[in-house]
Amino acid sequence: MDKRMYHYATVSKALAELTKKGYTTDFNLREDHVAKNCEQFTIEEVYRYEGETDPADEATVYGIQSEEGEKGVFVASHGAYTENSAATMLHNMTLANR
Repeated sequence: MDKRMYHYATVSKALAELTKKGYTTDFNLREDHVAKNCEQFTIEEVYRYEGETDPADEATVYGIQSEEGEKGVFVASHGAYTENSAATMLHNMTLANR
């Protein structure tokens, strides 16, 4: 499936757009589950937010779907990319599918 990457002015605008599209689960609340079971998720959409004045404000918003059809979002901030984090797993999945 083609991944669509968008850029919006704010993370909240990206989240609002995904909510309109049915991505209602907050997978950040289940980060360990996503990280340990990343093969059970597909990335449907990717939204980038880049802070204009502070690089620490950078974030990526993923619209992901589980094998069971549950659709939700995962927000990865610039500092979230540790070795076994869900953010790293999703980032690597995005790069692998380009």
